Amino acid sequence: MTVSEMIEFFAALLILIGAIMAVISAVGIIRFPDVYTRSHAATKASTLAVLLTLSGAFVYYWVMESVISVRLILGIIFVFLTSPVSGHLISRAAYRKNVKMTDLTIEDELREIVHGKKKEHHGE
Repeated sequence: MTVSEMIEFFAALLILIGAIMAVISAVGIIRFPDVYTRSHAATKASTLAVLLTLSGAFVYYWVMESVISVRLILGIIFVFLTSPVSGHLISRAAYRKNVKMTDLTIEDELREIVHGKKKEHHGE
């Protein structure tokens, strides 16, 4: 196995792992019970999936075609910066509009800060 074949295999492995992470993200979005956990699955896992996929494509084009793709680098940076921020803002908007949390939620640390109410302790 030559060096270029090994790097091509590594790039394909990155893309494959990215695809697996995308499937895990989709399953998380479907299975999680409320908007807060769904936004977590949508931002964390799908950000990693896109970053792995674009990194694999970048490595492939860099080694096999001798091209450094500025578009792929910009795509990686753009997704890395915007996806977590958008997930945070969606969760924040849902919280401020009093979207109900799942019954499995144990503690609401923002209640006192946002609504000015004392925390409710469950199970006491």
